[in-house]
Amino acid sequence: MLMRAGVGADAVTIAGFAIGVAAAAAIALQATVIGLALLLASRLADGLDGPVARLTTPTDRGAFLDITLDFLYYSSVPLAFAIADPTANALPAAVLLAAFIGTGSSFLAFAVLAERRGLASDAYPSKGFFYLGGLAEATETLICFALMCLWPTHFAWWAYGFAALCTLTIATRIVGGATVLSRKHP
Repeated sequence: MLMRAGVGADAVTIAGFAIGVAAAAAIALQATVIGLALLLASRLADGLDGPVARLTTPTDRGAFLDITLDFLYYSSVPLAFAIADPTANALPAAVLLAAFIGTGSSFLAFAVLAERRGLASDAYPSKGFFYLGGLAEATETLICFALMCLWPTHFAWWAYGFAALCTLTIATRIVGGATVLSRKHP
């Protein structure tokens, strides 16, 4: 339907990001149920941009926009909770943001080096670059964000718990990535 309407993948990516920023703004204003609804709409758009791209012509620009705007969106949610209640949420939000830096940097660093070596992912062949999986992925993040929106008074517990899952993902990516990259480059 989007293609027939002339809506391209990049437009879907950008719209999803804009809706995600609106979700973060709602959360910062302590309208967490509205934030959750916007968050779900944002992630629906994020799930549609790839199929739209594959039905047309996937581009490096689209892959770049998708991952960059996803990481910016993901960081906006803990920041929004910190803004909503700095006294209770600033430290747990900072811990979660630090964990997000670890998951994001391990993901992207491996993708760059895998591209340099010409590696491809058998598990995620339709992705725009080598997709190194982990325990804390998009679905788990969405579930955690939904729990935060539904029970915002427990944000600290959700944030610390998810940061722990992210830490496991970071560890597995470091070990897995280092193992793959230690093999001789053909």
